[in-house]
This record gives sequence, C-alpha cells and structure tokens, in this order.
Amino acid sequence: MIVLFQQTDYWVILSIGLVVGYLSGLLGKGGSAVSTPALQIFAGINPFYALASPLPAAITSTISATAVYSKEKLFDKRVIGLGAIFGVPATVLGAYFSHYLKGETLMICTALFIMGIGTTLLISFLRKKSEEVAEKEAFHTGLMIVAAIGIGLLSGLLANAGGVLFSSFFIKRLKMPIKQALACSIVLSAILSIPGAIAHWYLGHIDWNIALLLALTAIPSSYLGAKTAVKMKSPLLEKVFACTLIVFGVYDIIYTVFL
Repeated sequence: MIVLFQQTDYWVILSIGLVVGYLSGLLGKGGSAVSTPALQIFAGINPFYALASPLPAAITSTISATAVYSKEKLFDKRVIGLGAIFGVPATVLGAYFSHYLKGETLMICTALFIMGIGTTLLISFLRKKSEEVAEKEAFHTGLMIVAAIGIGLLSGLLANAGGVLFSSFFIKRLKMPIKQALACSIVLSAILSIPGAIAHWYLGHIDWNIALLLALTAIPSSYLGAKTAVKMKSPLLEKVFACTLIVFGVYDIIYTVFL
C-alpha cells in the first residue's frame, strides 16, 4: 500500500480529481476511464491501485451530480430500477473475475466500442435538424436487462462505473433525450460503484489515500459539471458528448497499447 505521497503528488491527484469530477457531472459517468490512466501517467501510481482506487471517489462525485439532476426531474425510475437490479450482481461477478483476467484486450475492445458509439452518435446528431424531435421507442424490458448485465460485467472487470456505456445505450437504443440519458446514467454509476468498490477493496485493489484525495476535488467539480450540462443547450451537449466518447476511446487505446 502506498503510505505517503510527496507534496507534488498530492496536487497532481487533486488536479486529476478536479478534471475527472467535472467531466463526470457533465457527461453522466463515474470517471474511472479517465482517472485510471491519468493516475498512472501523471502520478506514477501502481496499476492495481490506479484501476480501482477511483471507485470510492466515483460514488461520492456521482451522488453530488445526482443532486443537480434530481431538481430537473429527469430520472426514469423503471430504467434505473432494472439497471440496478441486474447491474449490481453483474458488477460483483465482473470484479471477481478481474482478479484472474488481464484487462488490456478487454479495455481496447471497450475503447473501440466507445469510439464507434461516439462516431455514430456524432453523425446522427449532425444530421438531425434542430427542430426535429426524436421519436421515443417502445420500452423493451429484456433489452434493458441484457444491457444492465453486460455493462455491469464490464464495470466490474474494468473497475469503472459504466456511466458512458449506460448513457450511450440510453441515447442510441432507448432514444432518450440527452439530458435524461445523462441523469439516469449518473444514478446508475453511483449505484454500480458501490458493489464494485466493495469487491475491489476485498481483493486489495484500493488505496484509500488516493480515493480520499480524488474525492476532495471531485465532489464539488462534479456538481459544477452537472450544472453546466443542465444549462447547456441540448444540441451542443449532444455534440460534446459524442466527441468526448471518441476522445476517450482514442485516449484509452493509446494508453493501453503504448504506455
């Protein structure tokens, strides 16, 4: 376990928490996909601790952002309920298998998947006329259950909250408005972070010094990020979301393959 950091390392980790927290609130995600590589590259944190230590901070930062979205009444209780019921046990199972499997290939596949989603969403957002209203598809319980299980497994394996995958699924398949999709995904990120954090803590993958430092700046910055998302016009938020998915995918691939 990492007992002490030098003073400069404290500031690096606090800065990472600030940036990741803002992006979490803005994009309805836990932030582990960004914080894990950043902790290794900029703070020199051991890969095991860098992978799972952001999870406790993700719990607090997503709850902070949820406070903003709750005021806008954007939550779909049916989606959140099914996502939690089937996503939580899948997350625990994924975390268990993470102890035995190497995650590099899975991370690359996930990054490519996220890039593909971001690209298709960006194209559809650019083609959509400003006055066009998206038709909401009929809700498919089975599809939601399958998605919750799949995203939960990936969340446990990769020690992240699954927010990006949930929000992308809500937009692409459930045809949710962007702000409602982000609101629902931020709640599920908070819920799935809890069993993931407990499981990885049990496996000895969490350094609580790192988690505390990340939480100190992530909590207020995620609240600010959610406030920005709520005030931002939907067409702009859609394009920011899609472009960010592409950037995250490229970032994760470069980090996994070359660093």
